[in-house]
Amino acid sequence: MEETKILEQNLTEEMMKVLETALEPSRLLMTYYACAIMEIETKFKVLNRQFSLEQEHNPIETIKSRLKSVESIINKLKKKNLPFTAEAVEKNLHDVAGIRVICPFIQDIYLLADCLLEQDDVTLIARKDYIKNPKENGYRSLHLIVEIPIFLKDEKRMMKVEVQLRTIAMDFWASLEHRMRYKKELNPKLTEYLFDELKECADNSAALDVRMEKVKDVIERNEIV
Repeated sequence: MEETKILEQNLTEEMMKVLETALEPSRLLMTYYACAIMEIETKFKVLNRQFSLEQEHNPIETIKSRLKSVESIINKLKKKNLPFTAEAVEKNLHDVAGIRVICPFIQDIYLLADCLLEQDDVTLIARKDYIKNPKENGYRSLHLIVEIPIFLKDEKRMMKVEVQLRTIAMDFWASLEHRMRYKKELNPKLTEYLFDELKECADNSAALDVRMEKVKDVIERNEIV
């Protein structure tokens, strides 16, 4: 985060205008990314509807999507020492288009991930399981980088999308952690204190997820597991 702030400070408004002009072809690319997001979002909505009809269970609570801003893309290209071109963006940045799927239970996360990856037009590029292997600060989520085709007027393009799957508890913790940690500059002692507190909160949230899943299983089986 600190490196990003430094990069942003080094980019004057004039430089930003020049770089945005150089990246003008990427505006069309961003439209392609937006189409890819719609494709993935539709896939998840269809799965959610199917599970609702067949099993009377909705594995998706909410779906959020986002496209990186041009400024964020420029900063990331600069950080990676890459040229400011649309080609560099498409080839090297895998998180320009993002979908976040919020699920009630951990089982829903892996169920949806498996269903998505079984579809024959979805190719898995990378997978990082921060649920089974949480980050040092306690962050938990399942990250997938997938590639899917979008069908345009006269061509088919393969586009990459980052998919994050979290439980409600994981998303609540991650949202508040980001808001509090990066709200302002903190002294080292306070930063260390917050790191420990947030880590404990993350562990408590994870324990709640496990406990709620057990409660669900008891209700579904109508007996104590």
